[in-house]
Amino acid sequence: MAAPLNRLTFRATMAQVSVPATSANLGSGFDCFGLALDIRDRYAAQILDDQVFDVDVSGEGADEIKKDGKNLVIKSMMKGFEFMGGKPRGIALRALNVIPQGRGLGSSASAIVGGLALARALVLSGDEYMSDDDLLAIGTEIEGHPDNIAAAIFGGATIAWMENIMGKEFARAVPLQVDPTIKALVFLPENHLATTKARKLLPETVPHHDAAVNASRSALLVHALTQRPDLLLPATQDLIHQNYRSEAMPKSVALMKKFREAGFAATISGAGPAVLVLHTQTQAELPELQALAPDSFTAISAQISANGVS
Repeated sequence: MAAPLNRLTFRATMAQVSVPATSANLGSGFDCFGLALDIRDRYAAQILDDQVFDVDVSGEGADEIKKDGKNLVIKSMMKGFEFMGGKPRGIALRALNVIPQGRGLGSSASAIVGGLALARALVLSGDEYMSDDDLLAIGTEIEGHPDNIAAAIFGGATIAWMENIMGKEFARAVPLQVDPTIKALVFLPENHLATTKARKLLPETVPHHDAAVNASRSALLVHALTQRPDLLLPATQDLIHQNYRSEAMPKSVALMKKFREAGFAATISGAGPAVLVLHTQTQAELPELQALAPDSFTAISAQISANGVS
């Protein structure tokens, strides 16, 4: 439900936000689990009197990202302003992208949540017009699913779902406090993969046995993430989505299986093709873990981000 129409007062000064990368699914938690990683895109914006969108993007994917009113951050900002009851004439936006584009690390969720948070920050008493739950609802409407959006807003690990209330679907989410010993390694292949393409590879139905395995493992994943990191390997076991997508990313799926056979909790990050490894290794032990990946993958070590958009 949109906020009531009002005369918004826009801030004259620039607003800045940063948004973490996110990894969805985590193996067993298809379309519901999300994890925030301390790899952050940064956005700054200011209201303009002129009717123009002045957009400058640097960093990851800068040459491929739209720099006009079709920019995803700008579109999300305008959705946020519309929800709060008013729109500015123009916006100046500066984006510094660090999150790899099209690799399954939530770059679109970062842009959407960043845009909504910027809109809120550019309105006096913006928190009164648009809550974090509103951010989740609007962000999910734009993105199409809540898992990455929830993790980008709340940080840490999140469980997100769609709930039917009086005939209407609402995005809901709860945060989990991740065990501080858990860290992440991300392995990036050279290729990209569109989420829409990855979703088309999924079957309409899966065997009852496979669904039951995933249900048990996703329940275990809550315990593993919060209290028992030693259970991450069985907790991230998946039978309902990763193998079906292997034809689109055979090298990534092969690397994931190689890590799992070696005893590490590896998953395809989101829709891929990045591979996420959750581990409790020390810094000195990381080279041995990284050596399992071929040179065609780039390794990025990341902490779990306890904070979402800020």
